[in-house]
Formats: sequence, C-alpha cells, structure tokens
Amino acid sequence: MKILVTGADGFTGRHFVEHAIAAGYDIQTLKSDLTNQKLLMNEVLDASPDLVVHLAAISFVGHTDPAAFYNVNVVGTTNLLDALTSLPRPPKKVLIASSANIYGNNNNSPIKEEELPSPVNHYATSKLSMECMAKVYLDRLPIFFTRPFNYIGPGQDTSFVVPKMVKHFANKAPFIELGNLDVEREFNDVSFVVEAYLSLLKNAEIGATYNICSGKAFALNRVLDILSEITGHEIRIEINPAFVRKKEIKSLFGSPAHLIACIGNLRQASLEETLLLMLDSQIDKRNNS
Repeated sequence: MKILVTGADGFTGRHFVEHAIAAGYDIQTLKSDLTNQKLLMNEVLDASPDLVVHLAAISFVGHTDPAAFYNVNVVGTTNLLDALTSLPRPPKKVLIASSANIYGNNNNSPIKEEELPSPVNHYATSKLSMECMAKVYLDRLPIFFTRPFNYIGPGQDTSFVVPKMVKHFANKAPFIELGNLDVEREFNDVSFVVEAYLSLLKNAEIGATYNICSGKAFALNRVLDILSEITGHEIRIEINPAFVRKKEIKSLFGSPAHLIACIGNLRQASLEETLLLMLDSQIDKRNNS
C-alpha cells in the first residue's frame, strides 16, 4: 500500500514516516508547495497513492502572518483535494489532520467531537475553515478528519513550550522565560498520535472526525517539576509579558471514547517517559553539534 504524506519533513511527518515504513507501507512524500497548483497536480498524478495523510500546515499558533494560516491551511488543502479528485483511481482513504484548538475555551472537558467549535486564534480558525471546506469533497473523496490534542516528542521545534523547557533543562540554563503557566494540556507522545493515524487509515469511517487524545491533562508547572526531578536541575522561572497570550485556552483535554470505539486502546507512554526521550535527544544533539 502506497501512502502519500504531506508535511513529511515536519515534526509529526518524520515520526509518521518512520512508523509507517516499519509497518510495511510504501511512503511517498509530497515535495511541492501546497500553494503551487500546477506542480502539486503533477506530483499527485505521478504518485497515484492508495492512501493520503495530509499533515502539512502552519501549526505554530504564534505565527506572525495571519494570512499565511489561510493560504496554506485552507487554500493549500483545497489545492491538494482538487489534485486528488483528478486521479484516475481515487485513494482509499484521505486523512486530514485538523486540531483540537478549534474547540477554543471550552468548559466541557473532556471535550467530545460533537462540541460546538469556538476558535480563538487564526490557527484554529484556519483549521476549522479547512474542515468545512474539505467536506465539500466528501462526494468525491473518502475523507476523514483528526483533531489531535497537544502532543510532544523528540525533534519538536523549540518554538513550542515543552521542547523549549526541555532544551533549557538539558543545557542547565539558570533561568527560562515563559508565558502563561496556569494552563492545562494533554501532553501525549507523538508515537501515540502516529500509531492512531495508522490504525485510522484502516478503520476510520468516511466523513467522521476523531479526537486524538488520552483525556489526561497536565499543568505546565507539573512538566517543570518532572524535568527538574529527572535532571536534578533547578531553574528560575521568569514570566515574559510578550509570551502571555491574551486569548489563551485555559484547559484543553479531550474524550477518547470515539477513537477507542474505532481502533481500540493504544499504548500511551507516560509523560515522564516522553520527557526523558526528549532530554536524551537534546543532549545527543548538543554533543554532536
């Protein structure tokens, strides 16, 4: 089975490709810019995939160009779906990765897929717009959607808060500048996410949406405590007002009931295990630089 993966060079994409190859899939990675319709069309036609996993996106909430979210996440996805509809043989499944950020400041955690979306930033709004747009293609393509809650792992960019913390502890930094600390998030392991994606490619219902979550949330202060326990390093926390988001989602964790009903229970690494892997990766990177 041949899987076409977009965003294969990204954090999630690299882990997905590794797991998919180990599972015996033939992987083709999309090289074209999603906003270049002609090149994208030609590459998709040449690939003629059995399955598609669409991960490419601008995913950093603090990205400084609002228009880029929509150009890539909405228009770019439209271009991809247009190309897929041109295939002489349509793929068997198309996974479109959205985001749990579309739920916004929802007080009904654990959040179910049926909850009314209420995005509070351009990233989340672009992902919700992408979902709505993609449903127009359901009469032509076997699409399903995933809404992953926060996840972490080795290789994640340090523009995200947990990898930033890990880097500071790995380097024994005396202090770290952070923003909102009174937030709770799921911090699932990226391996859990990509294994869920692989299982959904076999079992997902067309048109369905699946939260990719564990239902377990941790405060950022707990992450700091674990890193301190593992490394034996004490770090001074300084709150930088520039990092404090005005519309920060306070608590965000999901209900995995729909996911479990579809694919069963997957093994989930503990937060301590994942942070230890991330620390080891940072130390190896520093030693090899």
